Amino acid sequence: MTDFSELIDRRHTNSMKWDVKDNELPMWVADMDFRTLPAITEAIQERAKSGIFGYEEVPQAYFDAVQGWFESEHSWRAETAWMIFSTGVVPTISSSVRRLTNIGDNVLIQAPVYNIFYNSILNNGRHVLSSDLVFDDQGTYHIDWDDLEAKMAEPLTTLMILCNPHNPVGIIWSAETLARIGELAAKHHVVVLSDEIHSDITAPGKGYIPFASVNKTNEQNCVVAVAPSKTFNVAALHAATVIVPNEGLRAIVNRGLNSDELAEPNSFAIPATIAAYTKGHQWVHDLRAYIEDNKQTVADFVAKNVPGVKAIAGDATYLAWLDISKVGMPSDKLEQFIRDQTGLYLSAGSVYGGNGRDFLRMNVACPKERVLDGLERLKQGIAAVK
Repeated sequence: MTDFSELIDRRHTNSMKWDVKDNELPMWVADMDFRTLPAITEAIQERAKSGIFGYEEVPQAYFDAVQGWFESEHSWRAETAWMIFSTGVVPTISSSVRRLTNIGDNVLIQAPVYNIFYNSILNNGRHVLSSDLVFDDQGTYHIDWDDLEAKMAEPLTTLMILCNPHNPVGIIWSAETLARIGELAAKHHVVVLSDEIHSDITAPGKGYIPFASVNKTNEQNCVVAVAPSKTFNVAALHAATVIVPNEGLRAIVNRGLNSDELAEPNSFAIPATIAAYTKGHQWVHDLRAYIEDNKQTVADFVAKNVPGVKAIAGDATYLAWLDISKVGMPSDKLEQFIRDQTGLYLSAGSVYGGNGRDFLRMNVACPKERVLDGLERLKQGIAAVK
């Protein structure tokens, strides 16, 4: 099995994350520093032995593997007939925006949220409409239901992109919350596109709930996008699955994916995904425990050693959401200041919208030694501000 404490030098390997200066420590983009599941590597090596890499179809075994994973890990048996192969969750979102909305329509989000949602909306000539999550005095986020419904009710709002679990704040949405979102969406004729790419990275004992699994209303009015990319750190393999239970909606999404040339796999995407979803159960359970320990390390260290900064509790993702509102510097400037002073490279919360200007995002999916290094740099950077 993978040794999650192994320090791996990823510099000069064409890694986007590690394309940094020699003294810099990147803890920004959602890319893990762990070796992937050994069975994935073995499946890729076995496929490579053929020496032939022509056009490929997606076999039933791929969809069976996806079905088995979600039934075992998340208690949801999605029919394989509902599934479509795609080369990625983000391409799926952009394609679906083009197919399910018209130019000038509103696409509803809940900021602060994954920044690429904005690109998928704006680059396609649609309007971003955010029902911002409310940050309360206890340091937790919740939905402003009146605001959400009012924005769903706007005539030009035709699609909602839901982040489930939510990146960057780490919320696992409850079944009750998902049902209420689904009810409002159906009432106001808004399709829900649920990005569930972080579904497997949750605190031990706190699994997520697929949007479509809650009830028939949700099931028949959604597009769900899942992938092994975050779970097993295989983003460069370009494999995702789009699950659309409603036949008519599925036909529209499928036509979009095919028109946009997003429905054909590379030679390694299929065997790697099958290996992940059939042999990766224990590996992922071990990963969850290691990441949760890292997140707790961040929370404890920040509370004791970094005045003015607070780690916001979240049960999902391997991303720590750090409240820097008391530091006295907006996140975009603070991120650059800390990087210049210490070499620590974090994500500025401002890119996620909402109240993100008061936050930094730290990726803790790396060996604990690297987490501790990052925390010491954070401490130094914040001290230098003061």
